[in-house]
Amino acid sequence: MSGWSPPERSRDASAIYAAAESERAAHPERFRIGAEAADSIVERALRGRDPACLGALADWRPGLEQFLESAAIDGQLNAVGVRMVLGTASAKLAARVKLAEHARSDPSLDERALVPPLVVVGGWRTGTTFLFRLLATDPRLRAPLPAELTAPWRIAGRSGTEREAAIQASGAAHDFLHLLNPRLAAVHDSGPRMPEECVLAMGSDFRNWGFSSTTRLESYSRWLAGENLEPSYRAYRRILQWLDAAERRWLLKAPGHTPELARFASAFPGACVVFLHRDIVETIASGASLFATFRSTYCDAVDPVDVGRFMTEQTELWLTRAERFRASEHAASVTLVDVDYAELVRDTSAALRRIYSAASLEAPKDLAAMIDSYHAAAPRGARGAHAYHPEDFGLDPESLRERFSGVPRSVDR
Repeated sequence: MSGWSPPERSRDASAIYAAAESERAAHPERFRIGAEAADSIVERALRGRDPACLGALADWRPGLEQFLESAAIDGQLNAVGVRMVLGTASAKLAARVKLAEHARSDPSLDERALVPPLVVVGGWRTGTTFLFRLLATDPRLRAPLPAELTAPWRIAGRSGTEREAAIQASGAAHDFLHLLNPRLAAVHDSGPRMPEECVLAMGSDFRNWGFSSTTRLESYSRWLAGENLEPSYRAYRRILQWLDAAERRWLLKAPGHTPELARFASAFPGACVVFLHRDIVETIASGASLFATFRSTYCDAVDPVDVGRFMTEQTELWLTRAERFRASEHAASVTLVDVDYAELVRDTSAALRRIYSAASLEAPKDLAAMIDSYHAAAPRGARGAHAYHPEDFGLDPESLRERFSGVPRSVDR
């Protein structure tokens, strides 16, 4: 029997959930999701604008309908979860409008040079966040903040007090999420000043691997696996060009890039890709714990065994596709450096030196001090311990190792 349980809700959080359920009971029409809700969401996002500003329907409408329909059928959402899905759909469409307007305002922005970035990828919970935020303390690298990713048009070209105000204003969303689910701070902390994943900026075409981390989206995930995300990555490159010229090298991160390395390489030729690896049992069990915790914010009946199954299938797909990329001609367009999680934890300095070398950067002379400063500012376990067991999610370690034995670099060496 699973030992995982959802986090307890505070009195304030419980009141928010209760109020949302009461509103859903009184006004069910406000909580309708599914493909039939797409038109009303489009109307709200447009706010009287010409629908042509959203671009060709084929570019975004199928993904919107898949997202909404999967959330309705698969999500098992509470009222707060329904609000989140509707809000996400509206926000992504509104972003699509704003991005198009920003592009028209100054076409020369697309001509800005972009130094090939340094990007951290790997399966969920393989140390990507730790490495990413550690490297982000190097002043030569430029890691994006949440506000830059979610609303780049508000940040691009701004400096000083305007920029700071926009960044600080984004903190309210993180505070609200931590109020609803305080365990998230221990599993994956976030805040307006903490560098975040690329997937926050992606998905205005509703093709985004990050969606299924917070919501159970079975049919959407199957659909997404067959989609071509090359336009998504071209759009993301454009956002980075807008946010910054060539002053500093972008430092990026997202596990969601792992199955899309061919698309990433096409958009960012010359990039240095740091691929993190962890024992497959730890990868899947910790990832399942992350997903179960995230999803419990928006669903009152998370099945941890179902989450374990989903995480196993997704990890297998992602790592298999990553291996296919390695064997393809596209792999030659980037520099790929493999780092084992155990190495990263055991000898962080040595791992960083390999990464800097692969990225053609000199390692900082005070590398040890850089690592010590990071740990002092973000001590492990300061926001609570992240405890989990494979059995909590119906996972059998021996079976997992056998299943992934044919996928190189997935089983602990």
